[in-house]
Amino acid sequence: MCGVRMAPSGGRATGDAFTSVPLPEQLAARAQGEPDRVALTFVDYAVDRAGAATSLTYAQLFERVCAFSTRIAARQERGSRLAISAPQGLDYVVAFLGALRAGIVAVPLFPPDLPGHSGRLDAVFRDCEPAAVATTRAALPAVREFLAGQDRPIDVVVIDDAAGDGAAPGTAEPVGRVPDALDADDVAYLQYTSGSTRSPAGVLISHRNIAVNAAQAAAAYSQGRGPGLTLVSWLPLFHDMGLVLVVGGCVAGGYPAVFMDPVAFLARPVRWLRLLSSSPGAVTSGPNFAFDFCASRVSPEDAAGLWLGDVAAIGNGAEPVQAGTIDRFVRRFAPQGLRREVIRPAYGLAEATVYVCGSTDGTPARVLRVDQERLGAGELVVLAGDADRDAPPGETHTLVSCGHPVGQRLAIVDPATSRVLPDGRVGEIWVHGPNVAQGYWGNPELSATTFGQWLAPGGPAAPAHGGGVVERADGLPVGPWLRTGDLGVLAGGELFVTGRLKDVIVIDGRNHYPQDVEAAVEAVHDALGRHRTAAFSVPSDDGERVVVVAEISRRALDGGWDPTTVTQAVRRAVSDRHGLAVHDVVLTRPGSVPRTTSGKIARRASRQRYLAGGFARVGNPS
Repeated sequence: MCGVRMAPSGGRATGDAFTSVPLPEQLAARAQGEPDRVALTFVDYAVDRAGAATSLTYAQLFERVCAFSTRIAARQERGSRLAISAPQGLDYVVAFLGALRAGIVAVPLFPPDLPGHSGRLDAVFRDCEPAAVATTRAALPAVREFLAGQDRPIDVVVIDDAAGDGAAPGTAEPVGRVPDALDADDVAYLQYTSGSTRSPAGVLISHRNIAVNAAQAAAAYSQGRGPGLTLVSWLPLFHDMGLVLVVGGCVAGGYPAVFMDPVAFLARPVRWLRLLSSSPGAVTSGPNFAFDFCASRVSPEDAAGLWLGDVAAIGNGAEPVQAGTIDRFVRRFAPQGLRREVIRPAYGLAEATVYVCGSTDGTPARVLRVDQERLGAGELVVLAGDADRDAPPGETHTLVSCGHPVGQRLAIVDPATSRVLPDGRVGEIWVHGPNVAQGYWGNPELSATTFGQWLAPGGPAAPAHGGGVVERADGLPVGPWLRTGDLGVLAGGELFVTGRLKDVIVIDGRNHYPQDVEAAVEAVHDALGRHRTAAFSVPSDDGERVVVVAEISRRALDGGWDPTTVTQAVRRAVSDRHGLAVHDVVLTRPGSVPRTTSGKIARRASRQRYLAGGFARVGNPS
């Protein structure tokens, strides 16, 4: 593994623990040292339902990256932005790495025809003001139509066809000069957040950030196995988890990556499992909903012939991890050899590039059954006995461990006082390390409050190893720290994520986590779709009140259902399991509850839509 030094889980977050060599330079080294080894394989289900695989070796990938980087270097100034609005595929990776090699800031985005997200794309363009857009011949008409609505001219670069940029046929395109070297602290790309609690913001990811974080994630998932792993992904490349897994893992980790379009996964989730089955030592990742999606949608006929006994690691992150989901997935595919210990719950966020911590010791993730009321009061009280994994979600409150931080530091902090909380107390998760980003594009105020936090004094402080960063008596750096906005608790050194600070429902002085309310709702009736519910609070004359918006499944709409029965079941479940009176139950059609581009429930947007009267109810209003 060229130039990558692995550090133990939870080690000091120092810049020399993992390589900070920019990805284009690491790619150049791999192309020279192992030119004929396959780097990337894209499996295209749009041209062949069985999947048409196209591969690039490290030498071929580097050659294409070099060609693209010289093209855009002739058209854009160093430090300007290049929006990548292209379909999933090899060309997307070429454009991303080509921009980085040219010293141009990449902005990983999606084509304009992605359903339901045209407004977000327009907002991002207005925010970062790209000098050009990189796309493919197939997506060019949609991109040109989108750009016609912009208030300024924006250049178009067709990744897979130089002449398609507007040059006359047979005309050689100008060749620009790429930088001789890249500064590790220069901005490599803008990662726009999915915006589950606020408008999307462009996170400034440096070359050092992605190089280090890709190595951190590789160290966590490889467990020292070295060669013999294959990265498998259906996650979108415009999302941080998909980008770092495929591009970072392939270049910085040195592992071959096999990936496909998210649409192909959603159409037939067994395709993901087939790639895992056919890829030696497969390492993959996905959000929690993907596991329930596979467990419910993959038929016995589709599962025939699958063998998942050789899968090395399956990360579960990007949204709260549910113990019941893990159990359903493992039970469903145990006959295909799936082992519980390969499921690796993880925690991360774009502001830390992506990966913060995960379970890494090769044993099943810890699941705790806890006192729900005490947890709402900020205290972790573990109940006797093992977690009742077979109970309906919400009936017993369970927390799933997200393991230990890898190559960075993590603290649970009282956000009001900036004081570090002891193990067993719920607080805000703060992160410090070389993978933490520089801030947000064009928003110094938000950057300062999010990335520039300092811990309250905790005893005598002393310079850390190598000077520079000052440490407290407990060994934690004084700062700067990243405020994640997420709530969690440490138990035995492991992180248990409890919720999102801005999403917490506070009723009569008690905290309730919306994902727990949503899980309780979805378990009460077959008419309700799984992972299709939003719970939030709204103001009233008597204080905050709880609202539940739930999508009715297409199967129920087609087969008949009783809205009164469903509404009563929702109210009863939330009252029995959480002691909450639901102010309003909105039953709506599939696809109505807003989601982020990474598939998470957008509770803030749901609340705004509800207050604006934007949900169309089905059945009798509650």
